[in-house]
Amino acid sequence: MLGRHTALGRRAALTTACALVLTGVTSAATAAPPPAPVPASVAAQTLGADKPPAAVVRAMERDLKLEPGQAAERLVNEAEAGVRAGRLRNALGERFAGAWLRGATSSELAVATTHADDVSAIQAQGAKAVVVKRPLKDLRAVKERLDKAADRVDTRDTPVWYVDVPTNQVVVQAIKESAATAFIKAAGVQDKSVGVRVSAQRPRPLADLVGGEAYYIEGSARCSIGFSVTKDTQQGFASAGHCGDPDDSTTGFNMAEQGTFEASTFPGKDMSWVSVNSDWTATPDVKGEGGQRTQVTGSVQALVGASICRSGSTTGWHCGTIEQHDTSVSYSQGRVDGVTETTVCAEPGDSGGPYVSGSQAQGVTSGGSGDCTAGGTTFYQPINPILSDFGLVLKTAAAQAGAPAPQDNEAAVSWAAGRVFEAGATVTHAGVRYQCLQTHQAQSRWSPNTTPALWQRL
Repeated sequence: MLGRHTALGRRAALTTACALVLTGVTSAATAAPPPAPVPASVAAQTLGADKPPAAVVRAMERDLKLEPGQAAERLVNEAEAGVRAGRLRNALGERFAGAWLRGATSSELAVATTHADDVSAIQAQGAKAVVVKRPLKDLRAVKERLDKAADRVDTRDTPVWYVDVPTNQVVVQAIKESAATAFIKAAGVQDKSVGVRVSAQRPRPLADLVGGEAYYIEGSARCSIGFSVTKDTQQGFASAGHCGDPDDSTTGFNMAEQGTFEASTFPGKDMSWVSVNSDWTATPDVKGEGGQRTQVTGSVQALVGASICRSGSTTGWHCGTIEQHDTSVSYSQGRVDGVTETTVCAEPGDSGGPYVSGSQAQGVTSGGSGDCTAGGTTFYQPINPILSDFGLVLKTAAAQAGAPAPQDNEAAVSWAAGRVFEAGATVTHAGVRYQCLQTHQAQSRWSPNTTPALWQRL
């Protein structure tokens, strides 16, 4: 992760090396039936992609080198592709091997399957079909074996490993090839399912109630606010776990008393939330280009290849693309699992700041390598696990749930606003069963019967 910035040297280790930081048809012999199409405008309207914030459009044009009009087109394409990928995930079941986007305007959606008979169903959804050997569930199983091996072996020279869906393999990034070979051998996984990427980069944490604004921990270290949240009636914000420990006090960008770390997890995950006093008001705002604000309207997870923008108190507003989800990063302070790698740059002090795709919250800055002069790589802790683990509700620009639904077995089969649903989850709403298309925190305006961009009726 990216070590937070500190003026007084507190937590010096954090400023050095840490990570910069459809009804499933399961028979392999039966082709998936083509899912019914969804009207083209539904997803874009649901996610607010049809009316993108000006700050997002400008930064995308600058950082992704897009022509006028291409950024807006890209956001609409990404919103629509998420729905199609979700429906195909449900249709293919265990044969699904991942989905990703390509092209300047994300005009090409690729969906992978392990069976050639699925090609027509994939093409019927306007996607490029890719037939591969390993389903996504098998790749995740390989990564889990690497995760377990990392508990008992030194991973300083193999700081990053992840599921790479476009290449249909798990990739280990290492300082030298021999280190990767030793790590793979320790995990007991087959060489054919694991690729090696040699890189001298060592991720580190980016450390230093509008997302992206600075806050200070115990009067010294500086990080960036992620997203405003609520827990019952208490207001606060989500940020990175390496920024502070439970009960640490915070002050705002103006050094006024602000709040207290209520919970913090690091390493393992890189997440925290801070409760604030009555002088601070939670908003759905994120600080964009030139200090202008943009607002989040939900937390629908974007696909690999989608555009993404980040705000931070050191380097401001920058954009890039999502490289892969479910990445593990080995920082000097310990391993963090389940982060997302991006091509967005960041520097110390940006830690904890927000990532958005269009108007959808994605996560908070964990760490990375490089800088915003020469370019770099960053990792973010996804926002939905933060909301779920800590029982928080994301503050959005539209009506939302007042509190998360309880996480018990009975509630798991009923839809409820405030709950985080993973892609593929099934629920019952008004006596009808639905399957989730895209991971998100449910809001009252996003009930399954009115939101075909997020739910498919079974």
